[in-house]
Amino acid sequence: MAENLNVARLLDDIADIYEMKEVRFKPRAYRRAAQTIRSLGEPVEDIRDRGELEGIPGIGRNIAAKIVEYLDTGRIEKHEELKKELPVDIDELTSIEGLGPKKVMKLYQELGIRSLEDLKEAAEEGRIAGIEGFGEKTEKTILENIEFAKNARDRFLLGYAIFESDRLISALGDHCSRLEVAGSLRRKRETVGDIDILAVSEDPGKVMELFVSMEQVQKVIARGKKKSSVRLDSGINVDLRLIEDESYGSALQYFTGSKQHNVHLRTIARKGGMKLSEYGLFKGDKLVAGRNEEEVYRGMGLDWIPPEMREDNGEIELAADGGLPDLVGIEDIRCDLQMHSTWSDGKDTLHDMASRCRELGYEYAVITDHVGEIRVANALDLNRIRKQKKEIARIEDELDFRIIQGVEANIRKDGSLDVEKELMEEAEIVLAAVHSAFRMDRKEMTERLVNAVSSGDLHILAHPLGRKIQERKPIDVDLDRVLEAASDAGTIMEVNAFPERLDLNGYNVKRALDAGVRLSIGTDAHMREHLGYIQLGVSTARRGWATADDIMNTRSEKELLRALGK
Repeated sequence: MAENLNVARLLDDIADIYEMKEVRFKPRAYRRAAQTIRSLGEPVEDIRDRGELEGIPGIGRNIAAKIVEYLDTGRIEKHEELKKELPVDIDELTSIEGLGPKKVMKLYQELGIRSLEDLKEAAEEGRIAGIEGFGEKTEKTILENIEFAKNARDRFLLGYAIFESDRLISALGDHCSRLEVAGSLRRKRETVGDIDILAVSEDPGKVMELFVSMEQVQKVIARGKKKSSVRLDSGINVDLRLIEDESYGSALQYFTGSKQHNVHLRTIARKGGMKLSEYGLFKGDKLVAGRNEEEVYRGMGLDWIPPEMREDNGEIELAADGGLPDLVGIEDIRCDLQMHSTWSDGKDTLHDMASRCRELGYEYAVITDHVGEIRVANALDLNRIRKQKKEIARIEDELDFRIIQGVEANIRKDGSLDVEKELMEEAEIVLAAVHSAFRMDRKEMTERLVNAVSSGDLHILAHPLGRKIQERKPIDVDLDRVLEAASDAGTIMEVNAFPERLDLNGYNVKRALDAGVRLSIGTDAHMREHLGYIQLGVSTARRGWATADDIMNTRSEKELLRALGK
């Protein structure tokens, strides 16, 4: 959905420039519209073609007109005008954590900084520390975050890469007998550098012609009979390889990786007097296995290993002993354990969110609107919680569908929650998370979270490390101490499925399970379309070797509430 990202970026730029110019109200409107467009579940151009742009929450006539202008011309005239007034690369500079529009304006006024290179040069020369409101610590942090931002630009979020690959698979599927993604995308890493697709076809020429001529292809990098490479309009590169049917399984295994996993497998093959390559598993010149991945692994005395586990972290040893875990699957999920409605900062009504949960085949819905002191999230107080409870009862009757009322609170610096006990007692499930003061030092942050998960006030620690992939680093915390405290208190750790979060990630999921901590999966959905992100959460849990028993979402309503002491 390249155009969604492009439109969102331009709307964010407009918001930033208005904020730098200290224009009231407009920054918030444009930023809200950008967030909505970025998280849509379909291409914005399809919505435009149906004439439904103004039906999107937060998109009024004025902003809708600008979106149409971009889709028709590739530019927004107002954006061009504002850029001339303030000739700085807003998108680049605000990608640095801690640099908001006002600080960017300050740097431009004081030092003439317009780009990331200007910023790096000024920081290296020590010119930023002397500016009011910055200092040496901020200057050091800026330098560290410049490298973080540069590295992030070379990779793409898993959720967006899946969308692009699904479009390609759909377009090519009718012309291929076998077709699948490989690489880090198949292993469901949180970011991917490119997309690898393997195919078997009786008409390879037609498949390659279709591949290189698709509408979303911006540039053909290379074209051949067996392999072609293109760059999509989203900026991501895609390789398509045509494979012989007898070698498809071994090629899929080889190109899925990881590198360390494959090196280990080749060592096992050599010890068994065999050779493993992308063309097959051979004993001398004889092809032992190759058509299917299962037979390739079996040929080396191993059970087939799910792609998400292939990181050489002990999965091969388990496969040799028949001890691989039965990983959780999307079919095991009975509910989503974090979502928001228009009662707080969501874009769709409680009725719409519950209806979509029922359409997805869930047994019940769990609504977790914000409460407490987070004013920008339109947080609920005790009075509104009780009003929401009445609406929930009405919708339950209308839909004949159970809705559990939960809340999401903020964790203060001392680890306490920013809501009164009476409100927490009203809710059936209490989530809590760090929403501010992300840069406390390691010792203080650790005590903050240990206090929170040990308090007995929350059931689930949401997006535990507070990161946003490619935008904000994780908090600095001794996670092992927090996991130990959570295990002792029975507090659940969330796998947040929103594409920009995936927090806990797969590595930390395994650490949590090893510490005896139970997990939940929440999409953090703020609109109906976001509920589909549950698959990203399931994939992330699988990367951490989680089974259905490890995940609270696999419980029935009664089992869940009983496990929470409710």
